[in-house]
Amino acid sequence: MSTYVAPVEEMRFVLDELAEMETLSSLPGYEEATTDLVDAILEEAGKFASGVLDPINASGDREGAKLENGVVRAASGFADAYQQFVEGGWNGICMEPDFGGQGLPAVLGTTVQEMWAASNMAFELCPLLSKGAMELLSEHASDDLKSAYLPKMVSGEWTGTMNLTEPQAGSDLAQVKTRAVRDGDTYRITGQKIFITWGEHDMAENIVHLVLARLPDAPPGIKGVSLFLVPKFMVNEDGSLGDRNDLRCVSLEHKLGINASPTCVMSFGDDGGATGYLVGQENAGIACMFTMMNSARLSVGLEGVAMAERAYQRARDYAKERVQSPVLGSGDSAPAPIIRHADVRRMLLTMKAQTEASRALSYFVSSRQDVARRHPDAETRQAAGALVALLTPVAKAWSSDIGIDVANTGVQVHGGMGFIEETGAAQHLRDVRITAIYEGTNGIQANDLIGRKVARENGVTIKALIARMRELDGDLAKAPEQVATMRNNLSRGISALEKATDWLLATYASEPARAAAGSVPYLRLTGIVVGGWLMARAALAAAERLANGDGNPAFMQGKIATARFFADTYLPEAEGLVEIAATGGAMAVDIAEDLF
Repeated sequence: MSTYVAPVEEMRFVLDELAEMETLSSLPGYEEATTDLVDAILEEAGKFASGVLDPINASGDREGAKLENGVVRAASGFADAYQQFVEGGWNGICMEPDFGGQGLPAVLGTTVQEMWAASNMAFELCPLLSKGAMELLSEHASDDLKSAYLPKMVSGEWTGTMNLTEPQAGSDLAQVKTRAVRDGDTYRITGQKIFITWGEHDMAENIVHLVLARLPDAPPGIKGVSLFLVPKFMVNEDGSLGDRNDLRCVSLEHKLGINASPTCVMSFGDDGGATGYLVGQENAGIACMFTMMNSARLSVGLEGVAMAERAYQRARDYAKERVQSPVLGSGDSAPAPIIRHADVRRMLLTMKAQTEASRALSYFVSSRQDVARRHPDAETRQAAGALVALLTPVAKAWSSDIGIDVANTGVQVHGGMGFIEETGAAQHLRDVRITAIYEGTNGIQANDLIGRKVARENGVTIKALIARMRELDGDLAKAPEQVATMRNNLSRGISALEKATDWLLATYASEPARAAAGSVPYLRLTGIVVGGWLMARAALAAAERLANGDGNPAFMQGKIATARFFADTYLPEAEGLVEIAATGGAMAVDIAEDLF
């Protein structure tokens, strides 16, 4: 079984050419993100992923987390790996220095998080949730809560969770029934939450739960939901841990994948009420929680990238070793490694192109977060923030769909052996499947894109992005032929996105259901075109480096070839997706229910 190797050369290229790392390192507060520091972080993170996390991935999948007498035991090796993770300072590299973080750019955190997810997604889910919880508390909690909880969370000594849904609620958080009753300066929380990732475990000494609940006098619906910090153990004034709070894990879900990540049913207040602390204002919990949800959405999209990379590496390595059948048209009757067979090469290049395009999108969005947070010009910050908001549902849904598609193709490359667990290919498919469901299903992401992100602002941000993408046409026209050949398909793809956006803006207000029925192909169209634009930028940069004798020639040639394949294979879908978005959903809306 092959070992995961972090694609550091690829990551560094995307950071430099698409995320514009040099520009980010000049922003206020990011001056320490020097080339040497970035290189050192990528190298050490790669070692940790390959040497510590990857070896316990398959064993963790087989063993799983276990609930014993009210205590959740992580799979063998996980607690030790987590302590090494904490000791290495990995948990807080992008967190605020005021609370012990290193304050480095978010996009650098994105690169190392990809390594954690690719080598061991079940493990990575724990710091993923902690990251979102820390970002939420940093933005919305009181100073007292920040000083009491953030230092230990930033260090990794304490972990964080997201407690949103309940058995009757699903994705409709307006149906939340968990109750919060005022009790002096605190609140008593009672109710049950489901699907709580790493909601209970033995890897850290305390767990900080962020819980949505409803006050007795709250207005109905989503506007009556509040947010509370509910610790597993109470925290004394001196920072030491006190009594166990009134909360517990009552069961673990039995799942398709990510078996080493405990998915908990959490019960709050069985003995009178768990003590909770209000975060933000009463009845404004959803607005606060969106900080964590949006962070998680980008992280889940990145998991799609990571699992695609892992599945690609495993399939590529297997294809180089597996000898079967002579190569068609070679004139040689001897069996050859299957990587020489045309259809296997097509599958591998498909996997590679999809992975690189989704990585480019994830890193690009993350870099715009850094601009939105740190750029000295207010107008530039605002524009970058709007672009992040627009592309967050695309990065989440398109990248997670790609992760599933690539992992599925990875099983196919293995042939019958891909269906056998010992090869490891099946685990990638099982693990990544949840990403299309996490943090709002991909259909919900598509509805968010067309409604909140495009129609609500009359397409201002996506039109600005379309105009920016068109600016690349002149550079492609002057590029070497091997890159310039991408120009036509990219131009047609951008025009297709513009046409679909015009249809959406004309339709949404009067026929929102019809627009929603076309939202998934619209999101896919957006992902393909933006991904194609970023791949074209990568090809231009690689061609320039080749001409200047800068870097590894084979790597640059590979970047160009992969970008061309993406342009030839995926951008032609754009024009068809316009028609599907505009007309394909009509029957889904109009068909009588009894005909299903």
